[in-house]
Amino acid sequence: MKQAELAGNSVGASCLWLRGCLAAAALGSPLAAWANPYECLIEPNQVVEIRSATEGLIEKVDVKRGDRVTVGQTLVELESSVEKSAAEMARYRSQMEGRIDSSKNRLELATRKLKRTQELRKQNFVSAQAGDEAEAEKRIAEAELQDAVENQELAKRDYEHASDLLHLRTLRSPLNGVVVDRMLNPGDLAESGTGRKPILKIAQIDPLLVEVALPLEAYGKLRVGMTGMVTPEGLKGRYPALITVVDSIFDAASGMFGVRLEMKNRKASIPGGIRCEVEFPGLGTIAPRRAKLK
Repeated sequence: MKQAELAGNSVGASCLWLRGCLAAAALGSPLAAWANPYECLIEPNQVVEIRSATEGLIEKVDVKRGDRVTVGQTLVELESSVEKSAAEMARYRSQMEGRIDSSKNRLELATRKLKRTQELRKQNFVSAQAGDEAEAEKRIAEAELQDAVENQELAKRDYEHASDLLHLRTLRSPLNGVVVDRMLNPGDLAESGTGRKPILKIAQIDPLLVEVALPLEAYGKLRVGMTGMVTPEGLKGRYPALITVVDSIFDAASGMFGVRLEMKNRKASIPGGIRCEVEFPGLGTIAPRRAKLK
């Protein structure tokens, strides 16, 4: 959508959390066993900052913090009286048929005149010049009709352009999610550009992302498509999550790597931004390899 700028998958917070895990692991005993389940963090699938693609005064904000939103739902309306009138004028011009009708009548008259002139020319009742003039009038009439048709097509394009500008004044949700924050209100000035203050922030919480840091010994035992069981902190129940990413880059200090899982959250019963534990069935407890002495 042109009116929204994606803040992207909440990689920043997840990466900071993973770095903390890796740093903590680096400070711990290198011979400590790694028990299954593992600590993890639940994050929104993505966070979207709703910004205007054009500058304007905010007329209406239809949602507030905590509201659920769906794809295509109207979120913000900018003051658009000028754009509405421009679009209406463009629409009227695109439907004007007067010039086309007039050109058609003129062409029809010129065609009949040329036909009569040609018949009289065969009988030598008119001069060759009269015949040439009749042909020229017909060609001019054809050109005028073509010009009228092209002008109407151009008016239709102007109407489409005016409609597009009007649509930019209405900001809609690019995803199903929840309003995390509302930064601007009716009467505030919405400014375009990434460096400007967004109007709303929306998070997609179905599906959720689960980030976990695992030791080197677990590498090669987990693959994309495998399932882990996630237990959110402070909540009851265990939920299945599908592995979507297994990092190929390790943290040299801790010898750990990151794994991302995707967890369904259709009822929005699990919040984002909380800690959790994830268990990988069959992985068991991992004992680190002891370094070989030379």
